[in-house]
Amino acid sequence: MSAAGLVARARSPWYLIERNALVYRRRWMVVVSGLFEPLFYLLAMWLGLARLIDEVPGPGGEPIGYLAFVAPGLLAAAAMLGSLSEATYRLFLKIVEGRSYQGMLATPLTVTDLCVGELGWAVVRGILYTVGFLAVAVPLGAVTSWWAVLCLPVALLVCVAFAALGQAATTYMRTWQDLDLTQLAAVPLLLCSTTFFPLDAYPRALQLVVEATPLFHGVALMRALTTGHVHAGLAVHVLYLAAAAAVGLRWSSRRLGPRILG
Repeated sequence: MSAAGLVARARSPWYLIERNALVYRRRWMVVVSGLFEPLFYLLAMWLGLARLIDEVPGPGGEPIGYLAFVAPGLLAAAAMLGSLSEATYRLFLKIVEGRSYQGMLATPLTVTDLCVGELGWAVVRGILYTVGFLAVAVPLGAVTSWWAVLCLPVALLVCVAFAALGQAATTYMRTWQDLDLTQLAAVPLLLCSTTFFPLDAYPRALQLVVEATPLFHGVALMRALTTGHVHAGLAVHVLYLAAAAAVGLRWSSRRLGPRILG
């Protein structure tokens, strides 16, 4: 393939991202509304529990304020919720009702282009949630380290992982009722992935389950960065999320084509 052909192929997913951006230009409230849930949790912690709980063990075992503990967990959750919503509900709508993809596949776009483009748009939505959350968390004093500037790259990784896994899961869904399984998975992840409580608050058997979830690794990275407890062991969390993203994208790219055309 010529250099011009390679450039055109690399740009193909961006056409789908541009299309989604144009659609949401008049439906921006659909995107913004999803940010409210993690923000409400943060404000509830700031006004409520953070005033009742003095300190909890931080990433290195040193005590930190409860607001500084819970904010990075909710930051990772905001990235998860933003990307997962787009990769499940909106993707299912396009597959089942919109029938948008049949027309797209009649163009030079491939199934892989659709997967990457939709994943890219889901990541954009997740990053918007992350930026909006940080804009509130920083003035509240929930961020105590300059390492927090790396939260955006970590949020990008969290978004890619959950968007890819969400896309793959959506290819198995046949009815709108099946989408309830998304909430059945997302809510326990939000509540139990050390978002509100330290890992040692759980029994050992449950700790192993928590440590196997993608959000736990995102929370661990965010908490380490916002508190300044940065060390080489964090690479394990990065590798886990990168592997989850690669598996999810490969999985969804193989299933999305038959799901659209079937």
